Parts: sequence; structure tokens; C-alpha cells
Amino acid sequence: MLAFWRHLFRRDRPESGPVTLGRRRVYIIPTRSGIIFAVILLAMLIGAINYQNSLAFALTFLLASLALVSMIHAVRNLYGLRLTRGHPQPVFAGDTARFALSLENRNGPARFALRLMLDGQQPITLDLTQNGGQWIELCRHAPRRGYLSAGRITLYSRYPLGLFHAWSNLNLAMSCLVYPRPDQERGLPPQMLQERGSAGDQGRGSDDFASLRPYHVGDSLRHIHWKALAREQGLMTKQFGGGITEELWLHWEQLGNLGQEARLSRLTRWVLEADELGLAYGLSLPDLAIPPGRGERHRRRCLEALALFGLVDGEAPHGPQ
Repeated sequence: MLAFWRHLFRRDRPESGPVTLGRRRVYIIPTRSGIIFAVILLAMLIGAINYQNSLAFALTFLLASLALVSMIHAVRNLYGLRLTRGHPQPVFAGDTARFALSLENRNGPARFALRLMLDGQQPITLDLTQNGGQWIELCRHAPRRGYLSAGRITLYSRYPLGLFHAWSNLNLAMSCLVYPRPDQERGLPPQMLQERGSAGDQGRGSDDFASLRPYHVGDSLRHIHWKALAREQGLMTKQFGGGITEELWLHWEQLGNLGQEARLSRLTRWVLEADELGLAYGLSLPDLAIPPGRGERHRRRCLEALALFGLVDGEAPHGPQ
């Protein structure tokens, strides 16, 4: 008994996966229909004994054997399945986090009427062909910033007759990073723009026009040559030789009249707008300073710093935001 409870306790620990469902991981109990079916079989058996009716005995034992066979198939419908976790993409607070999960049937016949669900969510029903697999997305609301765990995942089935409920609980180590929700107020404060000398920067300044070149991802929208695009010459970017570039610092201290979560929300909005405009921007927090930069990687670094600010091990703060 002690070993049994230790076995169940280990199931609550996150597993990195992949996980293959063996006989020790699949459990089974009769459903409500199964219990009613068993009561009817018992009444039929009592009647057959009372009246000594051989046909009643035959029918009772036939139905009982069908129930036993359905119990075996209910377990085999889950046995041997392999589950592999995906990598959730970050979302903003208030959005829906999507946890990708791969379900594979590497051995055995086709599997039918499988149901996969997170705690408190609607189940997803699917079938698997022989030696087939499928990616499934499980959704959970992300109310707060920080790391959102997928929690317990339940895979179950009542195939083939609905008399037995076979299931397996999994706790895969899947977490989604939740960024602060961007503030509704748009626009960057003009006093945050700083000028930086860049003589000899080989066309990355903003003083004297030098030439045109093909558009590269991350180029400022203000440097796009829209007339060339209108003449169907493609998307071109204007190059400038030397002069001045604009550098943006997003400071925590400049939002002193706001609370912590409101500051994080406003800074998130500024990061998104600065990235959209192609500006070189840096982020200054009380315990961290990220130097100015551009691009997707820099944006993710800044948003991650805002999402985890003030949290212990990425745990979401308590209370509404």
C-alpha cells in the first residue's frame, strides 16, 4: 500500500517527457452505465437461478463476457501511446495560452474516441490510425504575467461500449511565458528620444541621404522609400551617410505616478511601439538595464524581463491585474 501511494505521488511531479503509457499508468473504473449494466446482469442471474432457465443463463453469461472484453479493449485503447510536449509561444496577459502536445500510436491497432483535456477545460476528441500521430493544442486562459503551467493533463477513453472509463493522468513540464498586458494608451513620450552621433556609420545614420538599398527586416518604417514602392520598384530603404541616429531609453522611474503592474503595462506598450517603428531602444528597470538594440530577439528579451519583474521563480503575482 505504501508503494502504491508513493507511485501516485510521483505522478504529481512534472515530467519532461516523452511519456509512454505502460500498464502501470493506465487506470480503469466502471462508468455509470457500466454499474447499471452490472446491476441488470445480477438481476438476470438471480432470475435464471430462480427459474432454472438455461437460455437466461446463456444470455447472462454472454453479456458478461462482452463486458469483460470491452474492459480489455478500453485499456488497450490507451496502452502504448506516446506523448511528447511542445514549446508554447509567449502570450500577453488576458490572452489564451496554447500548449502543443504530440500523441503518437507507434505500435498496435488504430485507437478510437480518445479524449485529451486540461483540468477544468473542454476535452478534445480524436482518433489515431495505426502507426499514426497527431499534434493537439490544449488551451488555457492566461490571466496574469509570469510563467503559466499547463497543469495536469488527462487522457481518457470509454471505447468501445461506454461501460468502462480508462484514463491516465500526466503532469508534463510545460510552461508558457505570459507578458504583461500592453497599456491601452499609445504613443512614445518625445522626451525619451536621445540623439547619438554616428559619423562614419556606413549608411546607418539619419543626416545626409546616401543611396537606396533593398528593404531588410527591422528597418525603420520612416526610412522606407514609399515613392519607389508606388512605382512598383519594390520595397526600398533610404540609406544615410553619417550624422545622427535616434536612441530610445524606456525608464521605470519616468512612471513614478503609476503602480507596479500599471508601469509594466505601459512599458510593454512602449517596447512594442518602439520595435514596430524600428528604433534602437533600451529598457531600464530597478534591478536590470538592457542596452539599446533592435530586432525580434531584443524585443523578446525586454518583454521577458517585464514579465518576470519582481517574481520569485517566475510565479505569477496574486490578485487581479
